[in-house]
This record gives sequence, structure tokens and C-alpha cells, in this order.
Amino acid sequence: MRTLCQDCVYRPANDAGRYTAPEAISPHDKEVHVDNNAYIELKNITKTFGTVIANNNVNLTVCKGEIHALLGENGSGKSTLMNVLSGVYAPDSGSIVINGVEAAIKSPKDSIQLGIGMIHQHFKLVDVLTAKENIIAGQKGNFFIRQKTLSEQIGAISYKYGLEVDPDKKVYAMSVGEKQTVEILKVLYRGARILILDEPTAVLTPQETNNLFIILKKMRDAGCAVILITHKLNEVMEVSDRITVLRKGETIGTIDKDQASVQLLTEMMVGYPIDLSIERVEEPTAQQPLLTVENLIVLDEDKVPVINGISFQLSPGEILGVAGIAGSGQKELCEAIAGLCPVEKGVIDYDGENIVGKNPREIIKKGITMSFVPEDRLGMGLVASMGMVDNIILKEYQNQKGIFIDREPAKNKARELIKKLDIQTPGIYHPIKQLSGGNIQKVLLGREIESKPRLLITAYPVRGLDIGASYTVYDLLNEQKKKNVAILYIGEDLDVLLELCDRIMVLESGKIAGILDAKCAVKEQIGLLMTGGTIGDGEAAAHA
Repeated sequence: MRTLCQDCVYRPANDAGRYTAPEAISPHDKEVHVDNNAYIELKNITKTFGTVIANNNVNLTVCKGEIHALLGENGSGKSTLMNVLSGVYAPDSGSIVINGVEAAIKSPKDSIQLGIGMIHQHFKLVDVLTAKENIIAGQKGNFFIRQKTLSEQIGAISYKYGLEVDPDKKVYAMSVGEKQTVEILKVLYRGARILILDEPTAVLTPQETNNLFIILKKMRDAGCAVILITHKLNEVMEVSDRITVLRKGETIGTIDKDQASVQLLTEMMVGYPIDLSIERVEEPTAQQPLLTVENLIVLDEDKVPVINGISFQLSPGEILGVAGIAGSGQKELCEAIAGLCPVEKGVIDYDGENIVGKNPREIIKKGITMSFVPEDRLGMGLVASMGMVDNIILKEYQNQKGIFIDREPAKNKARELIKKLDIQTPGIYHPIKQLSGGNIQKVLLGREIESKPRLLITAYPVRGLDIGASYTVYDLLNEQKKKNVAILYIGEDLDVLLELCDRIMVLESGKIAGILDAKCAVKEQIGLLMTGGTIGDGEAAAHA
């Protein structure tokens, strides 16, 4: 792991549980913040699941009129702590104080009655119902409410917080941002003054993210307490007032945003300094494209185009990023190139040969070394009940001679991957399904890279990984680029796409909205294209 100089090392949390940034330390170790308006107090919360300690004496204080970010790596205990506050879990020990009064939260109903509302990353909406029907769904006494009265009530809340949504619009016809607005309205309609948002910007465009932040700031100004769970540190620095960091189920500390930095927060989360820069490896001199896609059309089960006539090229030593809101055709594009779904029309030319119609085995037999890291790790990437050795053998056994399989190369490769990627596993034969999501992703990506591909297709390769592991993956991809591997990188983080990739292809409703030079592009341009907008002719590079 890359490290920074020791000048960046932080000071541990002080006795009051406050985290002191290096630049904020005074000769008297003055407190960063004083809680004189506490709305929520979680005191010494402990929650275990069998032998696993998810929360160990965790403390969290959130004030009225505050946006409070909750940070931590995967498995740090953030979700468990918020599930305790929202009534999904009961703590084994500790206390919860709401507005100065100790509360007994034994169910989500108790949480709602206390004015706590949680907005999950995966929306809990009924697609065939309208916005206002979803807002009142499940609420006692609202079945016969007058539609005019309901619309007026929703309108009043919308006006107060700047929430723009058509109450009579069906959910299935909404954008992702509109659906999230309905979720927020739903908890506000129920009287919530404490809002918990879990990864709220994971699938939003930059424009939708900016709109969300405006809404959250209006809630803060109206006296609400907002708890924001996220991995995006730049957004934390933009919108939060204070930040609490958890690590391995324990509270590391709380710090004011003004005293924080992305580097410091990262170090608090992982326990050691990390270099957060992504190296941009220069492209090699112009080469013949390795992959050429022409007028590709892929249909779904209802014969509706999910990939609709796209064309592009990818050269050796190039990273082509793919951006788009969820469901824009990213998954189908990967699977079509890898031979995993049928192509209705078009050409996929790989090194001078059209591979449309060939299944993955036929592609491998023709000597085409193409590795594929799918979006669904266990559904189609790995066999969950097998260990690392057997999953590696599944990738390579066809290349072995004779009727007996030599397992030694797979054993050695498994041990090398564990060491290189810091995979946390009891052993090389331990079932993959019993590993954490991040470690499963490391096994999959490591196996694909070790097969020495000429074309590497990666769909969300850092999903589920902590910050340190994510940057290890970025380094691995750059190593492949240096080896002249062509890389198709599908990701969600636009900042990473801009730093890592050479070009960015934006998909919108199965079509290419534009292909941009990553060195010149900005997030707002990408976000505009993702939602069907257009940018100036001089701003977008010509289609390859």
C-alpha cells in the first residue's frame, strides 16, 4: 500500500471523544466543537451478531440544524448503528437519547413515532403507484383522505424544503432523482425531523446531487438533523457540518468539517496514511484498435432495445470509461462483448474477427484472451460454494493438457493473490460466499488480471471495496494499461472516471450520448449527457 510522510499522521481522539485535526491543535488542546444543542445521542451502543461485534461502545451526537456525515469502511458498523437508531435492531447495551429524553426504540414504528426517518440506498417505492399514493402508503387513517387535501399537504412540505415532484406522476415514469425526492417526502410527511440517508448519491448525476444538497441544506436550516452515510469524501466536505468516523465497530472521533480534509478523513477510516492520487498513465503511440463495435443492437426479453445502435473503438493501452445512470445499457454492453447475451444486430470486431454469435468457450478456444469482471460477482463471476483454488481452476482448466488437472498452479496463484491484494480469508479453500463483499471482489478481479488478458472488461470493479483496496485496484488497472491491455471500465464515481480513463463514453437509454476526452471533460458535462442533454459541438470529442 502506498503511504504518505509522517507529517500527515493524525492525533487520536481526545478524552471527550473529539477528533483533533493536526492543524487545529493548540497548546491547550482546545475542543473543536461543543454540543450544546444535542438532538440525538447514542451512548456506548454495543451490538453483536454471534461472535461478531458490529458496534463496540459506539458514541454519536447529532445536533439540531446539522448535517452530520457518518464515515467508515465496509464492515465498520455504520449501517448497524443506523439500524439501531431506526429500530431495525435492538442494541445489546447502551442508550439512545432523543431531544434530551431517553428513548426505547424496539421497532421501526417506535422510530417513526420519534420523528426518525431512514431513506435507504435502494428505494422502497411501488412503481405502479403515483408519488402521493406512495407517500401515504401504509399509514393508518389516510386511505379515505381527500385527494385535494393530500395534494395541498404534500405541496406545503415540498415548498418548505424545495422538493419538486409531480404528486400524480407514476413512479415508473420518474428519474432516479425524482424517486429519491418521493422517498424524502414520504418520511417528512410522516413527521420526521431526523433523517438518515444511506449512500444517497450513489446513482445520481452531478446535477441531481447538487439538487439533493440544496434540499438537505434547507432541512438543516429548518432545524432538522440529517445523518449522511456515504463513501464520497468530496461530497462530505461539501455538504456536512461535522463528521464522525467509525473503524472496526468503534468510534474513532468526531471532527468539524472546517478542520477536516479528505486525506485526514481517509486516514481516520483506515488507520494509516494513503496516497489518494490516481496516476494517469500516458497512452502509447497510436495503434490499430483491438476492439471495434459497429451498430450494436441488443434486445431485452420484451424485444425492446437496451443497446440501440452504438459504435466505438478501443485500442491497446487505453482505458475507455463508460458512464451512465443505472439501466442505461452498461450491463448488456459488457455481456454482449463477452459472449454472454445474444446480439440482435451489429459487429463486435476483436482483433480482426467478428465474435458475434460465439459463446465464451468458443471465444477462448480461438485464443482470444478477454477477461470479464461482471457486475454480479456471485451470480455469474464466481461459484459461491467453492474456494479460491477451484474458482481459479474454472478459469484455466481448459488450457491444461491431459485428463488430470494440475492443481498446484492454482494453489500458488491463490496464495499470490491473497498476499498482493490483502484478501482476508481463512484459507485458499474457504468458500467464497463466506467472505465479505470486498474480498469477493478482490478474488474475482485478481483472477481475471492474472489470466493475462489483452482486453479487460470491468463493471464496477471497486463496488464494495474500502478506500485502500479501491486504490489498489486503480493501480492494478494502470499496470495492465502499461502492459498494453485494452480496458473497458464501467464505473459510478465520475471523479475516478475523469482521473483514471483516457476517454469517457456516456450511455443514455442504450445509446451513446457522447465520447469525451477525460483530460478536458468536467463532471457537469458528463451529468448533462447522462440525462439526455447536449453540450457544445466543440466540447465533445468525435465518436471513435
